[in-house]
Amino acid sequence: MPHEQYQTVREVADRLKVAEATVRHWIRARDLRAIDIGKGWRIADTDLEAFLMRHETAPRMPEADTASLR
Repeated sequence: MPHEQYQTVREVADRLKVAEATVRHWIRARDLRAIDIGKGWRIADTDLEAFLMRHETAPRMPEADTASLR
């Protein structure tokens, strides 16, 4: 865990193109895991990845499979 990279609520919001309030809602709803360090929430890259995977509509196709669709 010490080697994790962490992002602020603002950084996650900017990355996902959503409002900071939306990210805070996900945290309060316990949908997105975050760590409160006193000055604000921090989200680990692995926690953001898990959150996004839980909300995807279908698994990503392997690169070889997507090449055959072109």
